[in-house]
Amino acid sequence: MNELERALISNSAAAPPAHILEDLGQELVHLKTPGAPRTIYEELWHIAFWQQVTLEWIEGIETPYPEHAAEGFPTMRDIANENWDQLRNRFFTSLIKAAEATRDTAKLQNIIHCPSAPSSPVRTMTVREQLESLTAHNAYHFGRIVLLRQLHHAWPPASGGDSW
Repeated sequence: MNELERALISNSAAAPPAHILEDLGQELVHLKTPGAPRTIYEELWHIAFWQQVTLEWIEGIETPYPEHAAEGFPTMRDIANENWDQLRNRFFTSLIKAAEATRDTAKLQNIIHCPSAPSSPVRTMTVREQLESLTAHNAYHFGRIVLLRQLHHAWPPASGGDSW
């Protein structure tokens, strides 16, 4: 396993996503936390959204960048149409694809187009750079999920996680 793959799916700089997302029921993932802008569900939905966009970009599909930040978070309809288990499954399915992409050494140096925010030029980067960006993005939002879990006394999970 290379370090980029490890950072996406395993224990690299932080607890693995599988640990961060374990033992979370419907009530906790939808619980609003005073002062926090998003629920655990909304954070994971956002991660899965950008993970899918990344997979499309590295496959050469120039999926448009959202016009507004809110488009990268679920609507009430999205939440009603996808329960927590379905969202977790969707996330892990795309995570496996992203991890597999880190092992395609021939493709990692390919230049891809990554559309930018409206009125900004299209960015170009390598597949590796886009996967690194995804890894950083996921880590940021998983850190928020861990904090929400800590605030609700639901951390660490049974599989372990740093509690310092």
